[in-house]
Amino acid sequence: MGDSLFEISCTTLDGQRKTLADFPGRAWLVVNTASRCGFTPQYEGLQMLWQRYRERGLVVLGFPCNQFGQQEPGDELEIAEFCQSNYGVGFPLFQKVEVNGPRAHPLFAELKQRAPGLLGSQRVKWNFTKFLVGQEGRVVRRFAPTTDPGKLCGEIEALLE
Repeated sequence: MGDSLFEISCTTLDGQRKTLADFPGRAWLVVNTASRCGFTPQYEGLQMLWQRYRERGLVVLGFPCNQFGQQEPGDELEIAEFCQSNYGVGFPLFQKVEVNGPRAHPLFAELKQRAPGLLGSQRVKWNFTKFLVGQEGRVVRRFAPTTDPGKLCGEIEALLE
């Protein structure tokens, strides 16, 4: 696995340290999330993707972020309770991160470099930006916040074949 992406450490909402190597042979859908955003209902679609494809090798990884309009003000317990009670989220959720600026989490710094946004932008535009990453750590595609998770099925299917 010699890719540095696999060595990046993240902390789950319940305080467990993980690296992406803890999800071997999996494709990842990495998403910065928020509980008070117009795109928050996408949690439902993300959960659907995880349920549909987890046995075939996809893991959805949610990273709450409060950088956009202060739309994720809750602490870890509040975030976990909100996601579970409102959307039945079962996929891994991590502690709040920053995705832009000097304190951007290393995972998002790397993803933005490997899959720049519109016109080569190195910034995440808003909550619910999605990065689809193949089993070997190659970033397949970056999706805008406006992209409904259900629209990713074709690309996920192709990736998991």
